[in-house]
Amino acid sequence: MRKKLVAGNWKMHGSLAENAALLAAIKPALMGIEAAVCVPFPYLAQAQAALSGSSIAWGAQNMSEQAKGAFTGEVSASMLLDFGCKYVIVGHSERRSLYGESDELVASKYVSAQAAGLTPILCVGELLEERESGVTEAVVARQLDAVIKAAGVASLARAVVAYEPVWAIGTGKTASPEQAQAVHAFIRGKIAALDGAVAAGLVIQYGGSVKAANAAELMAQPDIDGGLIGGASLVADEFIAICRAAAK
Repeated sequence: MRKKLVAGNWKMHGSLAENAALLAAIKPALMGIEAAVCVPFPYLAQAQAALSGSSIAWGAQNMSEQAKGAFTGEVSASMLLDFGCKYVIVGHSERRSLYGESDELVASKYVSAQAAGLTPILCVGELLEERESGVTEAVVARQLDAVIKAAGVASLARAVVAYEPVWAIGTGKTASPEQAQAVHAFIRGKIAALDGAVAAGLVIQYGGSVKAANAAELMAQPDIDGGLIGGASLVADEFIAICRAAAK
């Protein structure tokens, strides 16, 4: 039986004061519920101090594929481990679209994360024009194949996959539960063709304008195993409600 996982992606939001209030609200409310928050790099120490000993893990939103060196502005996996991170998001659609991260670079980050002992949250998903062109499955397959080629299908036993229909991120548009389930089922089926046991245990999150109001319906789908939550993760009541919906 797969355990659902809800992870908050704070993106480039927060301040010491705002974070303190948010973490103080969600920590007691989610006691015993496994969840995670992926915070901006400067706030990792704050998350570590606030959440240590709780059921909420923390992580980063990106990392370098390089271990160390003359890479100004980059952050390595070992640095994330220094702050007790469990998770790191790789291949978020904003990294792919705004910063030109290729499937191959995302795969390199995934490999580096796992080599260091971090659990990558691998993001895959299609643009609006790709959905309208009917190539959603081809796009998602290509993104997965880059990682499988680099790390092998067995590596997915130590990873989380997040399906993000890019057209539904921060737009207020949400894939219907049926649309989301169809892609989640495709992802699991694709992995099952290579390794049934890995596919059965793979946590596949949904990330596309998940809110308290639609969380229960999404989480009820057989292949949706939690969520990667953007804007709603910055609102304590929303994030708590989503986590509780996933835990039912």
